[in-house]
Formats: sequence, C-alpha cells, structure tokens
Amino acid sequence: MTEDTPIPFDGFSKKGLTFLRNVRGKNSKPWFEEHRSVYEKRLMQPMRALVGVLSIPMMTIDSDFETRPVVNRTISRIYRDTRFSKDKSLFRDSMWLTFKRPSKQWMNAPGFFFEITPKMYRWGMGFYEAKRDTMDKMRADIDDNPKEFRKVTAFYRKSNPYLLAGESYKRKLGPGHPEEIEDWYQRKSFYLTSEHKPDNLLFSADLVDRLVVDLMMLKPLYQYLMALRARKA
Repeated sequence: MTEDTPIPFDGFSKKGLTFLRNVRGKNSKPWFEEHRSVYEKRLMQPMRALVGVLSIPMMTIDSDFETRPVVNRTISRIYRDTRFSKDKSLFRDSMWLTFKRPSKQWMNAPGFFFEITPKMYRWGMGFYEAKRDTMDKMRADIDDNPKEFRKVTAFYRKSNPYLLAGESYKRKLGPGHPEEIEDWYQRKSFYLTSEHKPDNLLFSADLVDRLVVDLMMLKPLYQYLMALRARKA
C-alpha cells in the first residue's frame, strides 16, 4: 500500500456513536482527553477513510473539489467555536465531511455532505445558505428554460432517497409552475438530504457503495447549479 492508496473503510462503530452521545453530557477537556483514543480510532479514522475512498468518484463530479482527509478541509472539527454562541459547550456531538470547492464563499456554493450523530446519519447535497441572487438566477432560468430544470431534477420525481429541505417564501414568487417545480422555485435556499437511523449499513463497508450511487444521482443538478453561479447577473 502506497501513501496515495486510500485507507480501507470498514464502517463506523457503536463505540463511536456512544462517544458522540456522551460528549454532550460530559463536555469537558479532562473527559475528552481521557477518551481521545476512542475519538481518534472510532470517529476520525473512519472519517478519513471515508473521505479517501469517496475522493475518486467525487472528483468525477467536480475535479476542483477539496479531497484531502484533513480537519477543516473535508472533515469537521470536534471543537466548537463558542465566541459568538450562548451555548458554551466545548465539543460537538456530531461529525461530518464535505466535498466542495475551496472558497471563502462556500456557504453560497453547493456542496456534498455526510453527517453522523448519536441518533441518525445522513448524506446529500445543497447550499448551507444560498444568497438571494443565487436563487434568483435559478428562478430566472426555470422561467426561461423549465425543460432543463426538469431534466436535472428528474431523479426527484422518481423513487429516490432524498427529501428537499430548506426555508421557503410564504408569498408566491413568479408566474406559477407545476407542483414538481414550484417546491424548488419557492425556496430561499435548499439542500437534499437522505436521513437514516443507525443501522447495519452504517457499521459496514457497504456504506461506500450506497453513498457513491446516491451522491452520483445528484451530479447533473450540482453541475447545473455551478454553471448558474458562473453566469453574470
């Protein structure tokens, strides 16, 4: 095995979930340091492995994705930033990975994610917080070329693992569209998520195959959104 060979991913573990469940209630530096080995072996190690094995298929979606299995690049920090929060808990009780382009404007760009918590795990794609002009570009394109939007969202009208989420405007926008388009059109921002309770898949290497199939399903929509962002207003 060379340095460039991804570490095999064998699934997450119940001990990792127990750590996340306990970290919220036991939120202190002494407790964390006492259990750091669990965090490193049961959470960070599989997270790094998952980034590594997913990096090649994800690069077929966007060759500019950040794919280094490093904290603050593709993997979330366990430490919370408490400077501007009323919640002064030191550690998070969830972990996630993302595939997105390196950018200071990452919240306004679509990206792919996988997240694990004590009670559920999920994956998907979308915006953390799209700006109004980004969504206005999408609405304008839907008005001008609804066939293209139907094409890149065709997966959603079929049997699919995703739910469309994100806050919507209460007032009616635009001229009105068929129901399968209107739900997207009314969003202030959106993301697609596939959520699951902890099960055998989470604890298995088979999770990789499922993620590849489901995330590749979103490739046409991601590339459509990136092309829209590149257009001048």
